[in-house]
Amino acid sequence: MAFGGFETSQDAPMAEMNVIPLVDIMLVLLVIFIITAPVITHSVKVEMPQASSEPTPANEHALQLSIRADQQIFLNDTELSLSELETKLRELASRNPQQEIHLQADRNATYDLVAQSMAAAQRAGIVRIGFVTQAETTSNE
Repeated sequence: MAFGGFETSQDAPMAEMNVIPLVDIMLVLLVIFIITAPVITHSVKVEMPQASSEPTPANEHALQLSIRADQQIFLNDTELSLSELETKLRELASRNPQQEIHLQADRNATYDLVAQSMAAAQRAGIVRIGFVTQAETTSNE
């Protein structure tokens, strides 16, 4: 059903491409994208699974950064504010560029404070941060 020529020969191949199936597929993909895009951008609250892992050997030279549920920050058992933390970490990082931090955050501590503490450590020049977790207890019943 080519509309382009005046030739009466039916044996000649059709020179025009049929784009209707291509347009159909593109419209279906567009509808799928429109439907799924809002679902992708919304966050969903989930309970994170608990995983057990092999404990790593303790590093005696690592700094212990603890964040309690009542929003108190401790660096090696010394209570600091967030601004004091960055100053202290900058001072310690200038002495040892390979300084390591072990971060212990209470399960009820706010994510915001943990993220701000990690950002303070990064601004101070410390890039080695380890997360300390409590080992799972197994019961033999």
